[in-house]
Amino acid sequence: MTDALAAADFPYALERVGLLMTPLADDPFEAEGVLNPGSGRGPDGELYLLPRLVATGNVSRIGIARVVVEDGVPVGVERQGIVLEPERTWEVGAQNAGVEDPRTTFLPAIGLHVMTYVAYGPLGPHTAVAVSEDLREWRRLGPVRFGYDDALDVDLGLYFNKDCVFFPEPVVGPDGIESIAVLQRPVWDLSEIRPGEGVHPPSWVEDTRPSIWISFVHLDRVREDIGALAEWRGHRVLAGPEMPFEELKIGAGPAPIRVPEGWLLLHHGVTGELVGSLAQQQNVNYAAGAMILEAERPWEVVSRTSEPLLSADTEDEQSGIVPNVVFPTAMEEIDGVQYVFYGMADSKIGVAKIVRRSA
Repeated sequence: MTDALAAADFPYALERVGLLMTPLADDPFEAEGVLNPGSGRGPDGELYLLPRLVATGNVSRIGIARVVVEDGVPVGVERQGIVLEPERTWEVGAQNAGVEDPRTTFLPAIGLHVMTYVAYGPLGPHTAVAVSEDLREWRRLGPVRFGYDDALDVDLGLYFNKDCVFFPEPVVGPDGIESIAVLQRPVWDLSEIRPGEGVHPPSWVEDTRPSIWISFVHLDRVREDIGALAEWRGHRVLAGPEMPFEELKIGAGPAPIRVPEGWLLLHHGVTGELVGSLAQQQNVNYAAGAMILEAERPWEVVSRTSEPLLSADTEDEQSGIVPNVVFPTAMEEIDGVQYVFYGMADSKIGVAKIVRRSA
């Protein structure tokens, strides 16, 4: 049984460091915000963010910015351009377009940075995968293809999917094969693209609220064909909404990191009132929580926070394109400290640090 721990009892805490990145008033690519970044170390050893840049009309691109560090603390960024923009047919619709919310993981086992991002194309938001050696040149592997398992009675390719992120180290999957694990978050409501269809989950799903799932890619398959990174199999539910701050839905944050207790996974929980599944929301609250996943069996949750580690309490987190949002998407180590980069009210980027509580 999963242990539900109050924030004060969870072994890790989040402490705000400050505001890191705000949109430039004279840059049309940032007219509607900078938010929800990926991250990574470049070949030069420098730390970079890959922020989502939102132009007028809610068209998103992915930029690159060097993180400015002073005395071991991230204090700002140096913008260095755009690395991905909506160019493919599956990233551009008649009334919408975007490459959104990158999650990036460096995988030493294959020597590449792997990015999942939301391609907001003609059939709504679907996850896609790209890879890079240097964080600047990205090779698209295309939208994710979900392996079919008849026992699950579901084709995950039919549904919107967001909040996907790869683990940084291979694991031995439930089938006993060394694999790369990846988190995902399908949404069962099809009404946005097929009016009248409504919520259409697998027959065995009792709680239809968006939940975190885990899937796997066999490592030897990836070494044979890098395109296999976009072919996910072995799907299973990892965690659903359970706590009050997760009342509407949950989703994964940055790539999990190994800690003495297992894998530390930051996630977001949502409360309030959702209006549709694709519209920009105005009556929701996003907060950051955390889970510990079992070290050798990361599809099992050992413990999770019953309360948020970080809520929308500052002006920058409460006022923006979507008010009251704390949305962690990247985590990087600087001088032995893990820093978390998060979206603030869908408008700016903040930074917090992970602190281990005393035993």
